[in-house]
Amino acid sequence: MGSYYQSIPNHLATWIEDQPMFFVATAPSGEVGHINLSPKGLDTFRIVDSRTVAYLDLVGSGAETIAHLRQNGRIVVMFCGFDQPRRILRIWGEGSVLYPGSQGHSDLALTFPDIPGSRSIIRVDVQKVGTSCGGGVPLMEMVSQRDFLPVWAEKKGPDAMWEYQKKHNTHSLDGLPAMDFPAGP
Repeated sequence: MGSYYQSIPNHLATWIEDQPMFFVATAPSGEVGHINLSPKGLDTFRIVDSRTVAYLDLVGSGAETIAHLRQNGRIVVMFCGFDQPRRILRIWGEGSVLYPGSQGHSDLALTFPDIPGSRSIIRVDVQKVGTSCGGGVPLMEMVSQRDFLPVWAEKKGPDAMWEYQKKHNTHSLDGLPAMDFPAGP
């Protein structure tokens, strides 16, 4: 049986902090457009307070989440208990993108490790938290986090990463504006 909350209770905050991965889902407004669902790992999720969460957004092959948040702000973050206890937890909220140098980015950035390939912080104002049993989620064992993305970004270097983002992160699959690139790194 599911339970719903208006903020993150302490007992669920502790459980969230123990999870090695989470998923983020967004969608554009209207009847047409690609729904986006992205898995996230590494040490990139933070509970700021019971009504605010944030995650370190790393460079990817696209920028769907950023584009959707710029358009409508809707986001859901989901955690699955792949070990014990079995649980699915969703955080629904209003998301915003904090770029390096923008208001709010600097303070939050201090709470994350320095991971090569980070491009922004996604901040979520929590509107609702819900749990369900997770009885259909497989029982799995965590082996390790992958280091491919940070190693790849480190090898590319800042200038090549900037060019990569200009090529792959300016618009969503549906043509919505994502990242702006007015100048170099």
